[in-house]
Amino acid sequence: MKKTVALLASFLLLTILTQAQGKFFTKTGKITIYSNAPLEDIEASTKTVAAILDAGSGAVQFQVLMKSFEFKKALMQEHFNSDYVESDKFPAGEFKGSITNNAEINYSKPGTYTAKIKGKLTIHGVTRDVSTTGTVVVAPDGLKTASVFNITLNDYNIKRPALVKDKVSNNIQISVDCKLDALNG
Repeated sequence: MKKTVALLASFLLLTILTQAQGKFFTKTGKITIYSNAPLEDIEASTKTVAAILDAGSGAVQFQVLMKSFEFKKALMQEHFNSDYVESDKFPAGEFKGSITNNAEINYSKPGTYTAKIKGKLTIHGVTRDVSTTGTVVVAPDGLKTASVFNITLNDYNIKRPALVKDKVSNNIQISVDCKLDALNG
């Protein structure tokens, strides 16, 4: 798993960066997924998210291995990987996009800034346009970013078996929180 995360992180670096100035990176970001359903809430998280932000252009990218999500109930985790996101067939989820109001964020001045984010989210082999609002906190030791994406399972061709339709909501909240460090190069 660690080798896969390292390879994933390397891939992100190679695809977005040519030089390190104004670039921020982490491979220990956090994603939480949450579903509120009448019979049972479902929540899982992972702390092995590779993310990169280019302060100059506003380009943002994050990627997560689906099998890295941990659930409170082992059976939920098993069903998530085998029946819903089919982790063996679609091992990663990915967002590629940009902060559309990047000029409003002063990366050299500590503070909390609103970020308008647009891009493409790929889950279960399906890529969809998404947009949301998040925050970028500029601190002396790097950046902290947070955003929430609300998606529906139907949009990503994730099927809910009839037996569990009351247990699994079609609406999923994806929260992304990352502490990014400046790349030195």
